[in-house]
Amino acid sequence: MSRILIVEDETIIRTALKRLLERHDYQVEDAASIAEATERFQLKDFSMIISDLRLPGAPGTDLIPLAGSVPVLIMTSYASLRSAVDAMKMGAVDYIAKPFDHDEMLRTVEQVLSRQQPDRKTAPETKPRNAKTELIGSCRPMQELLHRIEKVARTDATVLILGESGTGKELVARAIHEQSARAQAPLISVNCAAIPETLIESELFGHEKGAFTGANSNRSGLIEAADGGTLFLDEIGELPLEAQARLLRFLQESEIRRVGAVQSTKVNVRLVAATHRNLKEMARHGDFREDLYYRLYVMELRMPPLRERGDDIVELGRKFLQRACDKMGLPAARFSEDTLDAMRQYHWPGNVRELENAIERALILAEGHLITTDLLGLDLEASRLQNIERSYAHRSEEVSYAAPARRESQPGLSLDDYFQRFVLENQSRMSETELAKKLGVSRKCLWERRQKLGIPRKSRSK
Repeated sequence: MSRILIVEDETIIRTALKRLLERHDYQVEDAASIAEATERFQLKDFSMIISDLRLPGAPGTDLIPLAGSVPVLIMTSYASLRSAVDAMKMGAVDYIAKPFDHDEMLRTVEQVLSRQQPDRKTAPETKPRNAKTELIGSCRPMQELLHRIEKVARTDATVLILGESGTGKELVARAIHEQSARAQAPLISVNCAAIPETLIESELFGHEKGAFTGANSNRSGLIEAADGGTLFLDEIGELPLEAQARLLRFLQESEIRRVGAVQSTKVNVRLVAATHRNLKEMARHGDFREDLYYRLYVMELRMPPLRERGDDIVELGRKFLQRACDKMGLPAARFSEDTLDAMRQYHWPGNVRELENAIERALILAEGHLITTDLLGLDLEASRLQNIERSYAHRSEEVSYAAPARRESQPGLSLDDYFQRFVLENQSRMSETELAKKLGVSRKCLWERRQKLGIPRKSRSK
């Protein structure tokens, strides 16, 4: 059993983190300061140490030299993000922002401890770094993606990951890093949309003392923190044009210049970027630099939306359900067959993230060990209509009952427009049951939409 020391002066955070880790079978000790930690414990007896950056008496980074080979994970607020970068320069194994997400904390702890395993078991010297970080999927698009990840990970090529929000683009970036020769070096993840535009250049490239108001000392940036490893820029389409120009120089010359500095610094960093936006279209309209786009477009990976992954939905759902049960300390639960069918049919606009959240919510609401369809809270009728609208947009033969002269393409047709048009054009020769069946909805839903849209019923000719 791994033994973890928490050093945190805020009692609520310290207690909550201790309970979280103990629920997942870690042996946990805690202290409110470095002085208390060193007085009560031998630091080298722990598997890892989790410390707040700001502590009374001395900062958490003072634990790094005291701990020796024991990895130190630094917790920091977003306002102290630049200090966290400095902590990694001083030897911290990783950092995590407060308030932290429980799953993110557990995942980080597991990754830190797994890196220590080869050191503790003096067995093979080879590095079995072929981990595929939680990328589950047996459908063809996912298998092709996994194969591409394995190939691109062996190189230092810049990678652009495309996909809708919630599909798991950061997991792809982690998988690339873990399977690369840089696996032992840091992976620095940055959400470009979460950093204010006025701070983005300073955060990425660092700054010199006096470069701007409030720059009271020299600071290294996130790119420098990733030196030797991988930099993951999520939502890169949100970068302002000025920062894009600096990033382009970094990609071309492998060097950066801090804000306010004269000299440039050489860095060895692999860039992996991700976005749900159409960068090519943005470049055409001047919202994204075209030269940067082509620099990023060395290797493109597409994360398929959940609705296109077939039975992967069930596989992912069962894994998330098991994880949620473990997290809440509940006995194993299962899905009903109707629930599995509903999960396959649903559109999942929020993708994997929505699936995981829906399952966790359902488990909280469940009275027993069976997860039923109503507990997931899915709007199945609206989802079916969305699927029909997409089919109509592609001129699907299944629902093309309108007369040829009236089937001209209308790309701007809304869901309600299509519903109304389809019903009006077909109700004279189809029963309500047939209409509902072709639309993929219940007769009750058809009746409710008639009322909402004011569609009169027309008697069929005999």
